[in-house]
Amino acid sequence: MTEAIVIVDFGSQYSQLIVRRLRELGVYSELLPFHAPAEQAKALNPRGIILSGGPASVYAPGAPQLPAWVAAMHVPVLGICYGMQLIAQAHGGAVTPSDEREFGPADIVVEHSDSPLFAALPASQRVWMSHGDALTRLPPGFHPIAHSPNSPYAAMGDETRHWYGLQFHPEVNHTPHGKELLGNFAYRICGVQGGWTPEVIIDQAIERIQTQVGSERVICGLSGGVDSAVAAVLIGRAVGERLTCIFVDTGLLRQGEAEQVITTFRDHLHIPLIAVNAAEEFLSALEGIAEPEAKRRIIGEKFVRIFEREAKQLGDVRFLAQGTLYPDVIESTAADRNVAAKIKTHHNVGGLPADMQMQLVEPLRYLFKDEVRAVGLELGLPPEWVWRHPFPGPGLAVRIIGPVTYERAETLRRADAIFQAELRRAGVERATQQAFAVLLPIQSVGVMGDFRTYADVIALRAVTTEDFMTADWSRLPDEVLQRTANRIVNEVPAVNRVVYDITSKPPATIEWE
Repeated sequence: MTEAIVIVDFGSQYSQLIVRRLRELGVYSELLPFHAPAEQAKALNPRGIILSGGPASVYAPGAPQLPAWVAAMHVPVLGICYGMQLIAQAHGGAVTPSDEREFGPADIVVEHSDSPLFAALPASQRVWMSHGDALTRLPPGFHPIAHSPNSPYAAMGDETRHWYGLQFHPEVNHTPHGKELLGNFAYRICGVQGGWTPEVIIDQAIERIQTQVGSERVICGLSGGVDSAVAAVLIGRAVGERLTCIFVDTGLLRQGEAEQVITTFRDHLHIPLIAVNAAEEFLSALEGIAEPEAKRRIIGEKFVRIFEREAKQLGDVRFLAQGTLYPDVIESTAADRNVAAKIKTHHNVGGLPADMQMQLVEPLRYLFKDEVRAVGLELGLPPEWVWRHPFPGPGLAVRIIGPVTYERAETLRRADAIFQAELRRAGVERATQQAFAVLLPIQSVGVMGDFRTYADVIALRAVTTEDFMTADWSRLPDEVLQRTANRIVNEVPAVNRVVYDITSKPPATIEWE
C-alpha cells in the first residue's frame, strides 16, 4: 500500500491544498473530516497526521475538537493554524482572542535552526497568516521554534513526540518556503519514501475499478473534457470491452466540440462510443430557468436519465462512470466532506438525483487537475486533448447568466470560439489555464455605423492557476483583448460590448455561476 499522510479537515478552504502540496512532493495524502471514525484513519496506515486550519475558535462552545485517535496513532503530528491551537489547548496551553490579528503576509524569525521542520530553510522568511486568535501559553513539553511581530509562537514543537504546530499556512503559494517545510515534515520527520507517481495512480485506480465492478458492464458519461476522457481510458484498461462511452450533445457545447469528441474516441482511441443528440431535451428542460443551482440540478438529472435510458438499450448495466475530481467534491460539500461551506453544486456531484438507478464509478474522485493531466499523458492521450482548458459539465448553461435559449447559446458559442481562436493565434493559450466567454443578462447602448444599437454584453474571463482552488486573472496582451473584442462585436450580430473580468479567486469563483 502507498505510504500516506492523513489530513484532518477542520473546515479550512485551504485544506485540500495541503493534500495537493504533499502529492506534488510524491507523498500520498488524503483528507478526512475531523469526525471521521478511527477505523477510517487506521485503514490508511498513516506515517503522519496534519491538522488543518478552520474558521472556528478552539475555545468556542461546540468548536471541533482534536480526535482521540490522533494521539493513539503514535505518529508525528503537524498542526496548522486552528490545528496548532487545538494541539496547544489539548495539551495544557492557552489560546485567546488576539489584539493584533494577522491576515496576510508576515515575516517570521526561526529561533531553533536545528529543528528538522525548518531544516535547510532561511532563518528569516515570509509566510501567510490568517488568524484572529493567538497562542498565549505553550503547553508543557513544547518549545518555541519561530516568532513573528504579532505571534510569539509562530511555530512550536515537541521534539520527543514529534508534534509540531504552525500559526501560518505553509500550503498556500504566499508562503514561498511552505512546500519545502511540508517536505521536511513528510520526509525528515515522518520518514516517508515517496513514490506517488502517475504509474502508481494508474495501477491503483485500475485495481479499485476492477474490485468495484467485478465482471459487470460499465457506461461512461463522456463530456469531451480531459477529466471524463482520462476516466474513460482508465476504465477501458480495467474492464476492456465491457465499457461503452456515451457522449451527450446537450446543445450547450463549444463550437465543434461534438465532432471532435466523436472523432477522437471512435477513430483514434478506438473506444466504443454512443453519441446522443439531446439538445432539444436539455433546452426544453431549462426553458425559463435563471437560477444557477436549479440549472445544475436539472442538467444533472437530465444526464442521468439519458444514461439510464441508453443503458437499458445495452442490456443490464449497473455502473455509470464519470470524471468527478477532488475540487468538484470539495466545492459541492458532498456527503463525505461536509465540513467546509458549500460554494456551488457540481452537476455530477450534488446535482445527481436521489433515485438514480446505477452505481457511480469515479476513478478520479480524489485527484487534482494536474494529477489527471499527468495520468492522461501516461495513458497516451493526445497532448492537445490533455491540455485543453476545462469546460463545465453543464456547459454553456452556466456561462449564460439568466435563462438559456438556443439563440443565446449560439451567441455565446460564436463569441467563445473567437476568443479561443485569438488566444491560439497569439500563442498564449497555454499561458492561461482557463479562458472563456460569458453572456451577461443585460444589454447596453452602442453606436454601429450611424445607428444606435441596444445589444448583448459579453464578458471575457481568463485565469492563471496551479490548482483551480485559487486563481488570478490573466494579464493577456492588450492587442489580444482588442482583436477579440473587435471581432466579437463585428462578427456576432447580437453583441455590441465586450468587457474583461479582472477578479481573482477568491473572492470570485472561476466560473460566473
